[in-house]
Amino acid sequence: MTKPDDLTLADVVAAQHRLACHIHRTPVLTSQTLDARVGHRVFLKAEHLQRGGSFKVRGATNCLATLPPEVRARGVVAFSSGNHAQGVALAARTFGVPATIVMPTDAPAAKVAATRGYGAQITTYDRQRDDREAMACRLAEETGATVIPPYDHYAIMAGQGTAALELLTEVGPLDALLVPVGGGGLLAGCATVARAWSRDMAVYGIEAELANDTCLSFRAGQRLTIPPPATIADGMRNLTPGRLTFPILQRTVTDILLVAEDEIRAAVAFLLTRLKVLVEPTGAVGVAALLAGKVPVQGGRVGVILSGGNVDATQLADCLNQCD
Repeated sequence: MTKPDDLTLADVVAAQHRLACHIHRTPVLTSQTLDARVGHRVFLKAEHLQRGGSFKVRGATNCLATLPPEVRARGVVAFSSGNHAQGVALAARTFGVPATIVMPTDAPAAKVAATRGYGAQITTYDRQRDDREAMACRLAEETGATVIPPYDHYAIMAGQGTAALELLTEVGPLDALLVPVGGGGLLAGCATVARAWSRDMAVYGIEAELANDTCLSFRAGQRLTIPPPATIADGMRNLTPGRLTFPILQRTVTDILLVAEDEIRAAVAFLLTRLKVLVEPTGAVGVAALLAGKVPVQGGRVGVILSGGNVDATQLADCLNQCD
């Protein structure tokens, strides 16, 4: 990283070079049906087709790549119930180092199996009693491993920002970029790229109404904490924005837009039934905002990050009930 306390386009470009041989350059999808429905020319960055089923492998791989070889060899530890777990497990396998992932006892069986299948060891915790981050830090201290956080790390943000860099390089200027926001790593990286690319491009973080910690914080000008949110968008169940990500969002993001649970479900169903694209609820929030008419852009070129596709059967059945 060029600076220890900031994120720049140069950091994202450097990450892109590191990742070139290790991740997929995901396609950009278009749909005349979607364009006609929302009144925009829409470009969908298909991160649901990324290794591990989400953008998370970008940041995890970049973070491991920036570690000194002797540090990396001691292994890594992460805490996650889903996509970050799989991203770190894949990145660790890429570099041939051990990985331990701290996951809740009630994590979806498919995600646990996928994480273990990528070669990681699993340590479980009880959501009601245990502090998963403290457990990860304790394991790292005992083994000499390095903790790879899910979003609050500049190398993570830089890796995630490569999704927007690829999108803009392929499709050219946009009027708006829509990015899901959980802890803020993906949005911070993508917004940094967008701001360097064009000061006129609007950048919107898209968040579930029930998980509105970033929106509330953005309005208040300081990080706020919410109760545990019961949203279908499980990648957005953070309680507060990241300490490192939030200042970047404050200076690079135009606004945070909120979508309702039924709007998220309808977007997942629309993407599957009309575009034949399987995207998880968190990954579909940008399309949800477009379908609900919540993006304040008139007839423009709009980019959307479809951040992941790891949806379980119960979630999918719930969403498909929203089909027209």
